[in-house]
Amino acid sequence: MKAKELREKAPQELNVQLGDLKSELFTLRFQLATGQLENPMRIREVKKSIAQIKTILREEELRACEQ
Repeated sequence: MKAKELREKAPQELNVQLGDLKSELFTLRFQLATGQLENPMRIREVKKSIAQIKTILREEELRACEQ
């Protein structure tokens, strides 16, 4: 998902999506450990998405503090 699309979402939606991505990352890591992971690049994609969402949430938090 693009950063512009993420910025248009409400913080509550981003937190829900963040939780979903974290659980997906856990599942992917478990599959990696058991040798069942089909697409290892998916781990990188999920970690990047988590970082993007955390960055956007932090930007909004700082913007709220300035006002």
